[in-house]
Amino acid sequence: MRKSLITIALAATLISGCGIFEASNDSNNSSASKSITGNKAELGSFGVDLSARNEAIKPGDDFFMYASGTWYDSYVMPADKTRFGAFTALAERSETQVKDIIDGIMNKKSMHIDLTADEQLIADFYQAYMDTATINKLGISPIQPTLDKISAAQTTQDLTEIFGKAWLTGTKSPIGGYMWFNRLNPNQYEMSVGAGGLGLPDRSYYLEESERFEKTRNAYLAHITKMLTFAGIENGEARANKILALETKIAQGHWPREQRRNRDLTLNQVERKDLAKQYPHFDWDTYFAQSGYQVPQLNISQPEPVKAMIALINAEPLTVWQDYLIFHTLSGNADLLSEDVYKANFAFYGKELNGQQQPRPRWKRAISEMSDTESLGFALGKVYVQRYFPESSKLQMAQLVENLRTALGQRIDGLEWMGEATKVNAHAKLAAFTPKIGYPDVWQKFDGITITDNDLVANIHQLRQFFKADSVAKELQKTDRNRWGMTPQRVNAYYNSSFNEIVFPAAILQPPFFDPNADAAVNYGAIGAVIGHEMGHGFDDQGSKSDAEGIQRNWWTDEDRDAFDAKADQLVAQYNQYEPIADNFVNGRNSLGENIGDVGGLAMAYHAYQLSLNGKEAPVIDGVTGDQRFFLAWAQVWKEKRTEKSMLNQLRGGTHAPGRFRAQAPRNHDAWYKAFDVKPGDALYLSEDERVRIW
Repeated sequence: MRKSLITIALAATLISGCGIFEASNDSNNSSASKSITGNKAELGSFGVDLSARNEAIKPGDDFFMYASGTWYDSYVMPADKTRFGAFTALAERSETQVKDIIDGIMNKKSMHIDLTADEQLIADFYQAYMDTATINKLGISPIQPTLDKISAAQTTQDLTEIFGKAWLTGTKSPIGGYMWFNRLNPNQYEMSVGAGGLGLPDRSYYLEESERFEKTRNAYLAHITKMLTFAGIENGEARANKILALETKIAQGHWPREQRRNRDLTLNQVERKDLAKQYPHFDWDTYFAQSGYQVPQLNISQPEPVKAMIALINAEPLTVWQDYLIFHTLSGNADLLSEDVYKANFAFYGKELNGQQQPRPRWKRAISEMSDTESLGFALGKVYVQRYFPESSKLQMAQLVENLRTALGQRIDGLEWMGEATKVNAHAKLAAFTPKIGYPDVWQKFDGITITDNDLVANIHQLRQFFKADSVAKELQKTDRNRWGMTPQRVNAYYNSSFNEIVFPAAILQPPFFDPNADAAVNYGAIGAVIGHEMGHGFDDQGSKSDAEGIQRNWWTDEDRDAFDAKADQLVAQYNQYEPIADNFVNGRNSLGENIGDVGGLAMAYHAYQLSLNGKEAPVIDGVTGDQRFFLAWAQVWKEKRTEKSMLNQLRGGTHAPGRFRAQAPRNHDAWYKAFDVKPGDALYLSEDERVRIW
């Protein structure tokens, strides 16, 4: 579903698309061996899958393949996947658990047992999604009113009205707006407006002259042509060429991704009354009327691109915009329409663009749709945590967070590059971190939603309208700090700079991330480093621009900021060298926040692990030392196998380095060199002055 309401600020904070973890029961007054007594760890004898290693590879040459190479070489990618790894495995576990919940509800419905209000919504939505006979019979008729409105447009004002309704209809708009947080006053909401409208993952897919991207553009052109036939459009290829030409102009007006994540550039507040003066020739009143927002204040996150989009809206022929909207309405709703439309859309977005050979089973697609924060995700999540998330895990996780907070505090004290004045502010921010673990304290209510068991598109519209109305109702109120930006069954985590909070949904608190029966070193190297990663986002190149209260301001001395930036630039250069695909490198600048989170998070977690030992020597288990277990746990969190096309999509359209290179982050830590006897001449070896030590 589209980001259309009060969504949590997740930009550049997610640790990955999927993942797995559980935590240790140790604390600063427990021994390192305590956590391996009692019940058996889920993976191996202490929490790491040693059989996945390839010991023929030197750790110092390729730590990813050393830790997971045997698994990598033997694993066969399922036909319905573009990537598979630790995150994917845990996400599939979560899906299966949610499916069990839904199956139980559907059984109650079939037996005519009374359902709760939330259960009734879940049952009816799931039945409507799975009713392929009705969906196939309807064809594209559920979206025909939208297509008719597009075809009937006669003026730019009509066009603007359709753009303003994109949040409901599932189409695209070159200008997008949604409720966000006021970065200068996090207790207030404000509308954030930026540029959008592309059908390919990134502007480079349109603008880069290479055989690879030319092939993708040709396939996209054929796809547009095919989709237009479902709407009965004649001369499809010629009209598709004009759509592609339009999107190329949109791409030319967009900022590169590394520019879009720069918070100094993306903070451009404007009063609603001044909007038309600063961004003229666009009917803002008509645009915002489609959502109902009163929008007293806005932030234009991309000023020049927004102006470029306005120019295109006024300059390009109305007929081309109409074809563009018809195509994207079909493509954007393909999951909800008949199988012929879905399969045609999958042939491009799944197979051609990402290398996925087969669609995911329909029940998994249904669960994915239902698990969103703007769907029935919290209704499902409430049952999920009751059934699958023990309170003991929440308590252990809370202790780990505090251990990491202690470790980072000590590390801040020891920073040689940071002066005392800045350290005071850094400590204040650290002390103000708010952890959210497992599930919300206040659950989403669904009063007033009407869901039927035979009209999937109508159900989607009901949910979108419900959440939009909720957002509009709250826009002038104080921000809701109980709000979660992920549902409990989501395998991920995030940092929200406006609230200075770190959030860990229940589903990620499972092995290999967190296992109450695993060795302490493993839990610190896995979930401990994830906690550190999210804390690190508060101190990365962009998160460090907000203070303890979540206010974007400079709390650094110029000298300290220059020292920090120099270290960040060093990390950029390091990651720029990684080449997953020939002539396609990791963008070290675009992925900088995540890389600081990884490198810094590992340092914090290792420090906390050492504190947990209380000066004692960690035991050797199965021939593996404590430090080796710590770093192996980290590397196996990031084990993954993916298609080349999916890898390219990640490099050009994402903010994270691929898992293979995230697993190599320990090369910046002295303890890793000692633990695995890494020497000069090894491929990953960095001299001491090349190792990036930020936090």
